[in-house]
Parts: sequence; C-alpha cells; structure tokens
Amino acid sequence: MDYDIRKVTIEDYDQLLALWNSTEQSRRALNPVDDSREGIERYLKRNPDTCFAAVSDGKIIGVILTGHDGRRAIIHHMCVHPDHRRMGIAGKLVKEAEQALKKEGIQKIFGLVFKDNDTANAFWESQGYSLRTNLNYRNKSLNPDIPTGE
Repeated sequence: MDYDIRKVTIEDYDQLLALWNSTEQSRRALNPVDDSREGIERYLKRNPDTCFAAVSDGKIIGVILTGHDGRRAIIHHMCVHPDHRRMGIAGKLVKEAEQALKKEGIQKIFGLVFKDNDTANAFWESQGYSLRTNLNYRNKSLNPDIPTGE
C-alpha cells in the first residue's frame, strides 16, 4: 500500500474525527471539548510540528497527535484505521513523532493506554514504551462537559 506521512492541519479535522470514530477504543478516548474542532485547532497551534497523518489517495488512514510542555511529551491520540492495520503504519507514525520531538529537545515521552486494550498495549511495548507501575495517574476536570474517567 502506498501512503505518505505529513503534518496534520486543522483542515484534516473531519477526517480525523471519522478515523477516531472508526474504532471503539479510539471513540472511548474522545471528549466533546478537547476533541472538538476548536480543541484540536488549539492543540495544533501549540504543537504544529509534532502531529502526523498517514495519507493514502487523499484519505487519512492513520494519525498521531503528540505535544509537549518543553520538558516531556505526551501522545494524546494514536489511531490507524482497522482496514489498514498490521502494515507498519503505526510504527512509522511513532518514529516520525519521536524524531520531531527530539528536534524540539524533548527526551522523554509518555502515553496513556486503556488497560483493557491488549492490542494497543502490545504495540506500545513493541515500540520500546515501558509500563510504569509505580505511578498513579490523577485526573481532575475543570469543565463539567469533560468526564473525569473511571
């Protein structure tokens, strides 16, 4: 399969939303504020060089959104359409994001994966991302429209 990897822009929003809605695991990670057009536009303005899409025939088939605070990076969304999995697309998106973050001086990246998403957890392990068991992830929503999670 032929595809290119390029930076994500806000013009990609409708395709991103459709991609994220193509799988239950990605749908679970969305919230109505941060993942709205305005939320993604705000995110891309802060992180214009660290978010990438895999595109085939003009259609986005994979995406990774990564950002940083100047110290550490976080992978916020990573998704490959179910019809295009097991082709190396996710790994290439990860490498592209890692290289971009390194260029910006970032030395450490973390990501959040649902515990019950065995496929994603195995993928991240294969990419060299270790499981931290000595931390508790704490969450507080400042907006009642954003769920705090389980």
